[in-house]
Amino acid sequence: MISVVVAVTLAVAALVGLATAVETPLTVDRAAGRAEFVVDYVPGPTTGPQCSLDQRYVDEQPEGLRPDVLEAWNRLRSAAEAAGVKLCVNDGKRSAGQQQHEFDDAVRRFGTPELAGRYVLPPDKSMHVKGIAVDIQPLASAAWVERNGGKLGWCRRYDNEKWHFEYDASYATAGCPALLPSATGQ
Repeated sequence: MISVVVAVTLAVAALVGLATAVETPLTVDRAAGRAEFVVDYVPGPTTGPQCSLDQRYVDEQPEGLRPDVLEAWNRLRSAAEAAGVKLCVNDGKRSAGQQQHEFDDAVRRFGTPELAGRYVLPPDKSMHVKGIAVDIQPLASAAWVERNGGKLGWCRRYDNEKWHFEYDASYATAGCPALLPSATGQ
């Protein structure tokens, strides 16, 4: 009986030790009413040229961005390359139809338009449809953009989307605005 108790205690201790030893960069700090970072639901195309740094993502061409945003993207990518960082565009400009498909899929996944809107906006509200947003992968590259992109006009906008950046020339001088909890502001 004592050996069973000792064995169970050692097994539990080993599992706790393993859980604390494993470094998980995508942990979630849960807060009531706050949209969570959901790594399994990173929007973006499922086909296309693979991101050489993380093959779970594509690296699409930033076609369709507004001309000023494309110029700013090229400056950002050049600055990243000069710093030894590669940026993959997991998702850039979307058509209204693509955005509607993403939104409808999110409604199916999350159950209501309100909950879906914390992760994907309808076409009339999406910065991807407006051609001023990109989703950057891998997350280490996105973190570099968060630290360095503001001076070039690129800011992360949503707390629950570590990959989503929007361009506004005024960010370069005024600084990045405060993060919103999610795309809906909630």
